Amino acid sequence: MPTFAENLRKLPGISHLQAIRLLDAAGEVAASIENRAGSQGALAVYNHLAQTYGAITPEAAAKGLELFAEHVDAARANPGRHPNIDRLLLLVSEQRILRTKHVFAL
Repeated sequence: MPTFAENLRKLPGISHLQAIRLLDAAGEVAASIENRAGSQGALAVYNHLAQTYGAITPEAAAKGLELFAEHVDAARANPGRHPNIDRLLLLVSEQRILRTKHVFAL
């Protein structure tokens, strides 16, 4: 099974992005993933999922968990420590969808 680092190398670049906003069913911003140190891996994963699935659907979330690889076990063992993985776990378990809005870098 590939590691998170190996999976990241296969994903599209994110240098053109400032952030991705995650929108709930009412269109409100539920979360934002910024293009900054510490969240660039998550931004790359969510960007890939948005491009591939059109939204963060339960199916997309399951694929995202595969991409996060070894970090998923750490997230399950430490709820709240990996909020971007926690969110995917929640979307799978609750069968919810988050729409995405890309914020492009200037």
